[in-house]
Amino acid sequence: MTPANADRKSVDGEPVNREDGDRNCADLECRGLVRRFGDTAAVDHISLTIPPGQFFSILGPSGCGKTTLLRMLAGFEQPDSGDIYIRDQRMNEVPPNRRPVNMVFQHLALFPTMTVAENIAYGLRRQGVKTAERQQRIKQVLAQVGLPELSDRNPHQLSGGQRQRVALARCLVLEPTLLLLDEPLGALDLKLREQMKIELKHLQKTFGTTFVYITHDQSEALVMSDQVAVMRQGRFDQLASPEELYHNPATPFVASFVGDNNRLPGRVTSVQNGIAAITLANGQSVQGRAAEPGVAAGAAVDLFVRPESMSVKQDHPQQSLTRLSATVSTTLFDGANSRLEMRVGDQTLYARLPQDGRLGAYSAGSVAELSWDPRRAPVFLSGTG
Repeated sequence: MTPANADRKSVDGEPVNREDGDRNCADLECRGLVRRFGDTAAVDHISLTIPPGQFFSILGPSGCGKTTLLRMLAGFEQPDSGDIYIRDQRMNEVPPNRRPVNMVFQHLALFPTMTVAENIAYGLRRQGVKTAERQQRIKQVLAQVGLPELSDRNPHQLSGGQRQRVALARCLVLEPTLLLLDEPLGALDLKLREQMKIELKHLQKTFGTTFVYITHDQSEALVMSDQVAVMRQGRFDQLASPEELYHNPATPFVASFVGDNNRLPGRVTSVQNGIAAITLANGQSVQGRAAEPGVAAGAAVDLFVRPESMSVKQDHPQQSLTRLSATVSTTLFDGANSRLEMRVGDQTLYARLPQDGRLGAYSAGSVAELSWDPRRAPVFLSGTG
């Protein structure tokens, strides 16, 4: 729906209300946002709508434009064109300190000489919140983030995870409509990062605040998010739930970027009922699901199949699965994620193996028979991603 007053401007930095009478408004609506630096469009006609209370992630590689988009939402960058609405109020000319938005940065930026309580109180003081209410809100938010006993400590006396929660509490105590998070887990070690993914998801549900989270780590986006936008070269390739992104990627880039995937190039010989028969360079035939209209007989394509979708040396009904012979290169033991590395012509493939002691049964140079359900292996035109 086009905003009824999309052409109106805010006056003296005041938000402008839309006049369409719709009170079931989104927490965030962006329409056609563009931000250019010279000839490069860092954000290229981005539109999105985020309903209240969602954990929304923007996932993409470095340089794709996700930080520029987040900075526009915060007010640190101005769009060259397009509009930003927060709860039906146009924000384009509203300065950062007057937007109902707070931001958590990767390096947290806690005041080192202030206690935890003083760090959290900083924004409340700037808002003119009276002492009694301020103390009550600090106490409440510390309890919600699980740090009620640490109010008198300084940041250097806290663990990395505790500092992370203080940074979140400092923002959430101000009750923003949107909390923007700029790769806040990037500076943490792996074990703490895994722990904080769960804590962030829990805190977002506890507070009910809409989170807009940017990351280049697909695991973070999949674990925490209600919706994920995969961004590439200033645009969204796909916006969907984590499950939809993983199982039904819309483009070859999404298939490659979200999770692990094997890519097999070949040429289509036929398509029946949405299943494409493909001949690989070494002459073997495989099958996959045609994921775009141009996948037809004669087309050069790439088939994507995830390591966990491959079965190795298992007897399955021939009519429901496709089969492929591969030569074992090596085995990779990594606890629950042990993998078999194989070669098909000049292609390297990986399959995940169950932890049932079979890893040692595969020696370098032996032949592995692979099979998979073609409906779980999307096929895209070559060169489209």
